[in-house]
Amino acid sequence: MGSESNPTVLSGFLDYLRIEKGLAPLSISAYTTDIDQFAEFLEKRKRLLMTARRDDVREFLQQLFSHQVDSRSVGRKLSALRHLYRYLLLDKKLEIDPTLNIESPRQWKVLPKALARDEMDATLAAPMARRMQIKQTKQSVALAVRDRAMLEVFYAGALRVSEMVGAKLDDLKLEAGYMLVRGKGDKERVVPLGKSAQDALQEYLTHGRPVLAAAKAPAKSSRTTNAATTVVTKNSPLLFVAHGARKLTRQRIWQMVRAASVASGRKASPHMLRHSCATHMVENGADLRTVQTILGHADISTTQIYTHLALDRLRTVYQKHHPRAKAR
Repeated sequence: MGSESNPTVLSGFLDYLRIEKGLAPLSISAYTTDIDQFAEFLEKRKRLLMTARRDDVREFLQQLFSHQVDSRSVGRKLSALRHLYRYLLLDKKLEIDPTLNIESPRQWKVLPKALARDEMDATLAAPMARRMQIKQTKQSVALAVRDRAMLEVFYAGALRVSEMVGAKLDDLKLEAGYMLVRGKGDKERVVPLGKSAQDALQEYLTHGRPVLAAAKAPAKSSRTTNAATTVVTKNSPLLFVAHGARKLTRQRIWQMVRAASVASGRKASPHMLRHSCATHMVENGADLRTVQTILGHADISTTQIYTHLALDRLRTVYQKHHPRAKAR
């Protein structure tokens, strides 16, 4: 079996599509684009279309997913590669099809969307920036301080929105730098808090929560005239509260995150902050077991959607530091 150059392979394949399959010029152009993209991916690995392996195909598709390419487009590219290697097999130029047993893109676990680090910084800073643009009252300052603390905790500990709603004051161990989180199935885990989250929480506990706990809750109707009926108990066990120490709703937290993320140019959700935490940890070299523990995944297979990030990191470090990694 030979190792023909990529242009030679592609030229022969396009002739096959044009002459034997009778495809239209637009279809042939789409095949050309998809295969050229795979060829460029292989070139970085010092490999040709004729020498591609199954792992190359898998990692090419995973890279597409990580760049937010939709599953339909990924499926089209996989189909183009399957047609190419079927042609090479029929022409007896190859013995093994590297696309064999590659599952449909619909079955792939797509890496959730995450904010870039500068986008995350802009989102975290948004509540305090907005505070400077509106009329300064005790309540507005308290809300800005609370929202900043919540965003920091989302990012620091990869919390789910339900975990944020149910977080208790007693669960916070600020001096020790962590908090207890009760996740799915009432399973408890320890979540570390970085310096930024600790500082934001300390400011919230000192200047935000007392103001919100002491504030009057909105009256439910105009017939409610007794002030005592409009003040909810200040002794809420919850860590994050609304006016009158009321419990925050999931919808309110979702709205707060969405509003803060506008500063980054994105429309983020609490779940995106959770995945941003995991993504940035893996990109900085964290192992998947640690990330699994912080996220509260019961099974490591759920965390393995971040595997390609870990492999990218491993490859980058290897190429930078191994004396034989670069061409001599």
